[in-house]
Amino acid sequence: MAQSYFSAPAQSSSSLPKEPSLSSFCGEKHLKVEDVQEAYIEQKDRLVRAIDSTKSILGELRQFNKEEWVVRYPTLHEQPVAKTSSISKAKPRGSLRHSLSFADDPDNRTEVLYTPVREGLTRAVTLTSIADAQEANDVKPADEGADYDDMEAAEGERLISSSKTGDFNILRLDLKLGPHGSTASPAALVSYLEKGSIASLLDERIGASVNHMDKLRLRVEDTSSKVLVTGDLNAGKSTFVNALLRREVMPIDQQPCTTAFCEVHDAAENNDKEEVHIIKEGAVYSISDESTFSRAQLTDLETIVSDNEDAQPVLKIYLADSRAPSESLLNNGVVDISLIDAPGLNRDSLKTTALFTRQEEIDVVVFVVSAENHFTLSSKEFLWNASNEKAYLFVVVNKFEQIKNKEKCKRLVLEQIKQLSPRTYGDAEDLVHFVDSAAALRPYTANPAFDDLESSLRSFVLVKRSKSKLQPVSTYLSNLLSDIDLLVGANAIVAQADIDRSKDDLKRVKPVLEKMKDSHDFLEESLESVEELGAGKTSDRTKAILSSAIERVGQGQPGVDLISLPAFPGFLRILDYARDVKKALLASLDAAVKLAEDEARITTSAGVKKIGELGEANIPEGVEKSRRVFMPEAMFSLRGGKKGLRRRSSTTATAVVAGGVHNLGIGLAQRADMLDTSFLDIFDLQHRLWLHFGDGKEVDDETSPTTALSIVSVGVGALTMVGGQTFGVRGIIDGIVRIAELFENETARKWAAPVMGAFVIGATAYFVLELPNTIPHTIGRRIRASLVTVDENETENELFVNAHAGRVSRETRKVLRLASWDLRERFRAALEERGKEVKIAEEMERKAKRALQYFQDVEAKTGVIRDDAGLISVL
Repeated sequence: MAQSYFSAPAQSSSSLPKEPSLSSFCGEKHLKVEDVQEAYIEQKDRLVRAIDSTKSILGELRQFNKEEWVVRYPTLHEQPVAKTSSISKAKPRGSLRHSLSFADDPDNRTEVLYTPVREGLTRAVTLTSIADAQEANDVKPADEGADYDDMEAAEGERLISSSKTGDFNILRLDLKLGPHGSTASPAALVSYLEKGSIASLLDERIGASVNHMDKLRLRVEDTSSKVLVTGDLNAGKSTFVNALLRREVMPIDQQPCTTAFCEVHDAAENNDKEEVHIIKEGAVYSISDESTFSRAQLTDLETIVSDNEDAQPVLKIYLADSRAPSESLLNNGVVDISLIDAPGLNRDSLKTTALFTRQEEIDVVVFVVSAENHFTLSSKEFLWNASNEKAYLFVVVNKFEQIKNKEKCKRLVLEQIKQLSPRTYGDAEDLVHFVDSAAALRPYTANPAFDDLESSLRSFVLVKRSKSKLQPVSTYLSNLLSDIDLLVGANAIVAQADIDRSKDDLKRVKPVLEKMKDSHDFLEESLESVEELGAGKTSDRTKAILSSAIERVGQGQPGVDLISLPAFPGFLRILDYARDVKKALLASLDAAVKLAEDEARITTSAGVKKIGELGEANIPEGVEKSRRVFMPEAMFSLRGGKKGLRRRSSTTATAVVAGGVHNLGIGLAQRADMLDTSFLDIFDLQHRLWLHFGDGKEVDDETSPTTALSIVSVGVGALTMVGGQTFGVRGIIDGIVRIAELFENETARKWAAPVMGAFVIGATAYFVLELPNTIPHTIGRRIRASLVTVDENETENELFVNAHAGRVSRETRKVLRLASWDLRERFRAALEERGKEVKIAEEMERKAKRALQYFQDVEAKTGVIRDDAGLISVL
């Protein structure tokens, strides 16, 4: 998942020239200041540069957190390592197996190797994923000479060992949870927060650290030193301060009486005048600005403290020390020293909190412990807070003379100190003193133990200023840089995971996107082809079916075999017979239309199936399938909510028409106007005359009006039909002329009437016998003629066949176009979604690479800062 993201510097700290170390001076209590002043100034300058550089890193980190990358807040959890685990063979000695999680996602954990780095290296922490450790089995572990004793030594860098290895020191989101304000893991609260909220909390914590470093910088550059004397109630703090001053100044009582912060200065700072300055609430004290304080006499100090027990005032006390500079702490002739007598830690939470806030102003902490009570819970909490800066603690075990078993007391106290502050314990001879401060105030009484304490404290504050004044700053910077290393190391793992994930996403999605782009044109062409082929095929088939049906109807036969003609009911119902024949022939045409529609449904279904196959071939997996279901039976049906089909009148009112502008979709056999029967449906005289006297061909044009001549010529037509082909036209005319001549003969006129009667009777008999067969032909011929004739106000597209072909084709095209549109939309949405995924993955990869590079650069910068300032890891 991730690798060790902290590249080693080009030149290790061991190869760099070392600055003069002050360790050689640590065992001596009386040295000339000139011997160490130059080294002190050099180290101070390095720390100032380190503070400025660290502030710059934190400023960039805050900006990066707000603008480019949401910095995650990590938590390391210890994990037991199996004895036979391959990880134990692969990981460097001194590494610990942990699971890495983040406050905003506590359930998602990553196995990592956590390696605290020891003195001589510029890195404070290295995080390596377990997967990478397994892949690097053949890599030689770093720091082969290291073992777990080194980590114990590293723990000694802290005042108090961390309860959780790898936890934050300065940037820790220490939240108070629970009804009683108990301290718990931050994950108990922030796991319910989003990343942005946690990043905001972290930003506030970084901002507080930047402000704290501003004060640290002022403290480092300040030539004076502040010594805080604190401890539990009745530990004898005020008595100890009085003993240091060799005079009783601070109020002393069996009950706790010091409720104020009493800061003791040399009177030389106040024009050699001894007095008390009471700082006004909310004012910033300035000795040259009397509006910030009020004056009082030393004799009034006890009254001032007792009268302001609830107000907790801050007092500046100026005292003159007549002792020689070599003996006095205040009047030392080197630097300005102030002693701060603070209230007891466990007096109440308000005063304890106020004391914690002064930690950033303190150079040296003198912790007074009662030999009777040792370290209490309040003491340990205070020391934990102080451990962020101060690796060394000056411990005074007071009231020691009252203890009977002194050896046991010493042993128990030193064991506690070893647990609380390993580095103080290692220098216990100079930093831990068992005294009785009250005895030191007795005049003319030798007190070697207190004299030794005073000499050690003076040496610690004055001669060993690198340890007393600069070491707290160095410790704070070491803790802060370690926190930064842990923060950027964990986020580098996240960045690498994002890079890997984005690469996997691109590997998965990008080929799909490219394939979809390449197939876009092919899909469009295929869909258009399916649509055109389907519509063209249904149009051609409809024309073929209807044209065949019309031809059959024109011959007096049903258009389809499913329909049969009615039986002849007799001459008395000849009109009903003609009507039934017309209805049957029209119904056959309706059946032909229905047959064309059924074939169109089959063709359309095949087209929809083809479109579905194109979708399966071109749309990637994971895209939701279309919810549309094609129902062929729904084609050619009237949609609910729509108005009736619009009719358009035709100038041919008597014509039997249907479709398009002629009411397509309404069955011909269902229309009353189409079923009306006339005399011409029975006796088509005009057709017969044209057939016999014309060119002998069938006539389709039935639009010309019927004249009286056609009716008068019935007899002639009958005669012609009786005679058949025996008489020609010329013969018939000659016959008529002769008959006319005969009518001039009287005898002929007598026989003319019977002859004509017989002729009419014969013709009538012929028509009666032939009518059952000629009526279907006559009606069919008239229907065919009406359906294939173009009206003067119409076009060929409006004819029955073409209109139905266009209607069926449009229905097919509409269905296929809807299916194509649905596929296009799904393809477009899938293409857009894959494009977004690629864009997001590319953006994630870009940001993650930028973040990874940034985190690596930050780690390199912290290494340079640590190396330049001579800092080591305190983890």
